[in-house]
Amino acid sequence: MNNGTSINILRQRSSGILLPIFSLPSPQGIGDLGTSSRNYIDFLKNSEQRCWQLLPVGPTSPVFGNSPYMSNSAFAGNPLFIATEELVEQGLLLREEIPCCSFSEYQVDYQLIAEYKQGIFKLAWKRFAATPRLVRRLEQFTHQHPWVANHGLFMALKETFRQRPWYEWPLALRQREPAALNQMGQELAAPIAYHIFLQYLFFSQWQQLRAYANRQGIQLIGDLPIYVALDSVDVWAHQSIFQMDRAQCRPTHVAGVPPDYFSATGQRWGNPLYCWDTSTPQVRDQLWNWWEERLRLNFTLVDTLRIDHFRGFESYWAVPAEEETALHGCWQPGPGLPFFAEMTKRLGSMSIIAEDLGVITPEVDVLRRSLGYPGMKILLFAFDGDPCNSYLPYNSEKESVMYTGTHDNDTAVGWYLSPDVAPEAKRRAKRFANRQDDQAGSFHQELIHLALSSPSNLVILPLQDVLGFGNDCRMNTPGTTENNWRWRCAERFINNDVAGWLSDLTHLFGRVPPTDQSCQPI
Repeated sequence: MNNGTSINILRQRSSGILLPIFSLPSPQGIGDLGTSSRNYIDFLKNSEQRCWQLLPVGPTSPVFGNSPYMSNSAFAGNPLFIATEELVEQGLLLREEIPCCSFSEYQVDYQLIAEYKQGIFKLAWKRFAATPRLVRRLEQFTHQHPWVANHGLFMALKETFRQRPWYEWPLALRQREPAALNQMGQELAAPIAYHIFLQYLFFSQWQQLRAYANRQGIQLIGDLPIYVALDSVDVWAHQSIFQMDRAQCRPTHVAGVPPDYFSATGQRWGNPLYCWDTSTPQVRDQLWNWWEERLRLNFTLVDTLRIDHFRGFESYWAVPAEEETALHGCWQPGPGLPFFAEMTKRLGSMSIIAEDLGVITPEVDVLRRSLGYPGMKILLFAFDGDPCNSYLPYNSEKESVMYTGTHDNDTAVGWYLSPDVAPEAKRRAKRFANRQDDQAGSFHQELIHLALSSPSNLVILPLQDVLGFGNDCRMNTPGTTENNWRWRCAERFINNDVAGWLSDLTHLFGRVPPTDQSCQPI
């Protein structure tokens, strides 16, 4: 949705940094929406960056290794990101009531932090619930966010049934029989209200953070996974819009990708698929309304959205749910251009980055171009020796977003030091950077030079590459479940020296808006 900001980061030369909130330095073991985020925004401003790209910010689960791409809600925010110092300022806590605790500077311990913050939130809730003025605010929030009532009930039921997935609950609750829902709503009124309270805190703090970012000239780029988890409030509450066996409360087909060079059996992701091809007008309306509300909410949080697996809107790989691999899936048509035309009609112009990595057909490219959405270019994919490689800087178009790497790649330094990367690819990368040495120490800087000098209007740099960190700081290794989504950056590394170096490069490559450019020659 058009937010009226003066700088269009997708149409003017600009740059930003990719860093998930959980990676921010803070004394409580995980980044939050308070001081740690504001300090980082100040760093971005001092670095002459124009945007902060985030990963999805929904609640995560240890069942899925706390992956932000497997949330139990497409609408809710992660309560672990709530800043406790803000609760002190609101009068919900005394400063001495926040326990001292020693957390790692370098990795997130989700279980420890959840236990630590839970006690703090419970105390804040006790005071909040005893204040009629605040309770009225919560009622207003619930009225403004219809999804949150289902979320509160879902979370309370998960606690009641010891975190078992919803499709293992009693049949009446699985099938959402009104009498069963009403009964549990009454019995669990207190925990339901508590979980709604957590969402109230998250969204209140987020709006303050976004306002601060925009005052500093920093735009937020969000990340929207195309699919939702099976064990999510969205599937439980809206089973009719997914390809589900309603009697069994299980999916008939699940998401994945077909076999390719990297996997002979493809990838079976397991997410339920949408009923895009439904012939029932009521189901189609429900599905499109759900997507409208999802997009609407996300654009209240961020200025631009990266849509993950954009190709799924043109066609998607449907795998029979009983299959253990993706080998016997088939392509099914997605909603295509009519879907985006209708969403634009309902929501207005949307600032969207289309994640178009992997095997992209001409039809997907036509859809993206017809919508005017920039695609992604990953510089680490550029050095296979093919002069027509679309990721090479000289082959990139202005209407694209250039990354040195993403959350799914090794860091630049990690890539260069990896024995799994062909020596020829490393030599080509050095040659493109006009360097003949074989030292890894400055490789991240050379890659950043290449990215910033590219024609792409927007360049996004993972913070690990800005700082020259190695493989031990990798965010995620696809296909693995251990030690992902845990990396944190210690506060001392985000400093004025780094900001000054990055600011100089940003000016050098013309990525500071003209009104901010000095008249001094380069």
